Formats: sequence, C-alpha cells, structure tokens
Amino acid sequence: MLNGRGGVRPQTVEKVILAARALGYPREMPEVHRGLIRIEVMLVRPETTFFSRLSQAFERIAATLDPSITLHRTFLDEARPEAIASRIARPPARRSALICAIPDHGAIRAALTQITDAGIPVVQAVSRAPVRADYVGIDNLAAGRTAALLLARMQPHGGRVVALCHSGIYQVHRERIRGFSEGLARQGRADFRFDAVLFHHDDALAASEALGDALARWPDLVGLYNAGGANASLAAVLRGPGRGRGIFFVGHELTERSAAALREGVMSIVLDQAPEEQARRAVDLALSRLGILTTPVANPPIRFTTITAENI
Repeated sequence: MLNGRGGVRPQTVEKVILAARALGYPREMPEVHRGLIRIEVMLVRPETTFFSRLSQAFERIAATLDPSITLHRTFLDEARPEAIASRIARPPARRSALICAIPDHGAIRAALTQITDAGIPVVQAVSRAPVRADYVGIDNLAAGRTAALLLARMQPHGGRVVALCHSGIYQVHRERIRGFSEGLARQGRADFRFDAVLFHHDDALAASEALGDALARWPDLVGLYNAGGANASLAAVLRGPGRGRGIFFVGHELTERSAAALREGVMSIVLDQAPEEQARRAVDLALSRLGILTTPVANPPIRFTTITAENI
C-alpha cells in the first residue's frame, strides 16, 4: 500500500500512513501519498494584524512538516456563523483534523460537536466555544485581572473607567471583561467607577466613534481597557489635543502601531498573547491526537507578555 501503486481508498491510505508514522516507519512516503493527512486551519479576519500573524505562523509551520501532512488555511466571515458551521460540518475536501479560531455561536457549537463525535480531532486556538475539544490560548480571565491590577496600581487619579471589546460573540472577550471587572473590585479602588462596556467589532471607525463619545460623555475618564482589536484607532483618538492626557490605556497584541503608541505614551500597557506559540501548540496537539506525535503534548495556558515602553 505504501509502494505508490494506487487503487486504495484515501481513507485507508491515511490510516496506514498514520500507523506507519506512529511505529516510526523510516521509509519515505511515495509522491502519490503526499498530503494525504490534511489538517484544516479555519480562521477569520485576515485583514487584522493579529490574524495575519497567526496565519503566517501556520504557514511557517506547514513548511516544516512531513510531506504526507498538509495544513490548509481557510478564512471565513465571522459575521456568518451559519456558513462557518456549514464548512465545519460539510467540508469541500476530506480532513483529518481541524484547528479553528472562530466565534462562539450555537450553530458552530453543534457543528463542532458533530465532527468530534465522528472522531475528527478538533483544536480550538485563541478563541473557543464550550465544546469537547482541546483549547490553546492564554488565560483570558487572568489577562483581564492583570489589566485591572496594573490600572489600579499605576493610575493615581480616580474617575471613570471604560472597557471596550469586539462584541459578545467571542467567549475569550467575555472572559477578559469579566476578569477586568472582578480584578477592579478586588483592587478596592473606591474612586474608580466602572459600569460601561462599549462594543466596536474591531472596526476602526466604530472604535474611534465609541471612544470619542466616551470622552465627550465622561470628561473624568482615567482608565481604558481594550479587550479586542482596533488599538491603533483608539490611540489616534487619544492623540487629539488634550484628549488622552492622564488616561491609562491597556490593550492587547503587540504590533508596530501599538509599539509606537507605547513609545509615545498614548498606550500604557500591551498584553501580547503570542499567536506564534499558539499556532505551534495547536499543530502539535492535532498531530498528537492523530497519533503522529507519540510524546505527550503539555497544554497549560499560553503565557501572555506584559509590554511597556521600556521593554518593546
């Protein structure tokens, strides 16, 4: 079967290749069998810096894999959860495993449950839905609590505190906001008032408008936690004359623009969740579930990095 003569169903060949890899079979796989172990990587929002970093990390990893294994990246519209669910349940090509970083939605949960019940290994990266599957990511509750701790310890002035995020469609964003709220309560800053969470869908214009409205509504704004994207747009608003003075701004993901905002003092802290490490761990877990990696793959939360103007 491994001699490349053909006439064997791909599913059968895949099982034999997986068994051969697990047993340490030393022979090079024939050209006809290359790419028969297909891992789909399902992502959203290729235009964002974070998902671009994540996609590029998967691309680099794919180049290092055995020729019998392919990583196929697919970008889908996060605003169409039913279409994402359909792709999960009915892929256009056979897949051996699925790695996904997609929103949490009832239809998506049902589709993920369907394929895991069918024996397809699933690894959720960055974001997750509450289904029975491996999850690779940071401790988002801890990230929110860290943002609250830094704000409470480093902002000497009392006043209004506001949090922003994409929306409610990502469980990880909900966890960050919850951690931030709990963290502020734990810090006991009675002079902080936090009762507003604004949604901007990681859209540049929506983020600018949301923050502009907040500054106009609450002139005593002293703290800003952005649990989602669009940091550059928020920083642009705060660069306005007198607008960002004294506001402690914590956001996620180190990019060229967030690094510039840190150097300028517009952003105070960036929490980076190391998408490259998440991609590597997700692939290792998928290969482990397929029996290709025989050594255990530890999966503690990915450590996020706290970055200031002093350690960019």
